[in-house]
Amino acid sequence: MLSHKQIWSAMDALAARYGHSPSGLARAAGLDPTTFNKSKRHGPQGRLRWPSTESIAKILHVTGASFEEFVALVSKPGSSRHSSGRTLPLLKLKEAAKKGVFDAEGRPTGKAWDQVAFPGVADEHGFALEISSDGAAPVFRVGDIVVVSPASELRRDDRVVVKTKDGCSVMRFVRRTAKRLELKSLNPSLPDRVLDNDHVEWVARIVMVRY
Repeated sequence: MLSHKQIWSAMDALAARYGHSPSGLARAAGLDPTTFNKSKRHGPQGRLRWPSTESIAKILHVTGASFEEFVALVSKPGSSRHSSGRTLPLLKLKEAAKKGVFDAEGRPTGKAWDQVAFPGVADEHGFALEISSDGAAPVFRVGDIVVVSPASELRRDDRVVVKTKDGCSVMRFVRRTAKRLELKSLNPSLPDRVLDNDHVEWVARIVMVRY
């Protein structure tokens, strides 16, 4: 049976995993900043209050986390802190288009990378990219930092980074066939893309974001 404490602890853990305080996560999700405050978790006479399914849906959307990830945090409270001291390679997205910053597997290489502290990243080859244009707005804006996991399985509608022979973009994954990669633009003013696999160097899932 689920408890009140389990659900709220999972929401706190999700906020920490994606670099937010509870109030910061609420704000990023378009909610009142006090929505997840501890004072709001009990009503008059101490009656327990549960987060709404709408608020959970909104925080999953804004972080890009899956429902399965949230359920795992409910089942294993505190799991978001297992790698709290870890740092990741960091590069601006516009710099990621240059040659020599990734190896053939899409992993960071070379001396151009900085470092950023980012807890909760399981992929040992994960890295962070700082958004440097409006190409993925309004989902991601300039200055946001996304964490990319080359090891994560791609699923339809995942937000991804795709590296091609002529650039590096943040888009939404549609599907990949033996010949083509289909992507949907996150920015409604920019076109969707269908790329020949020969033109794609790598595509990897965004697993976390810090606004």
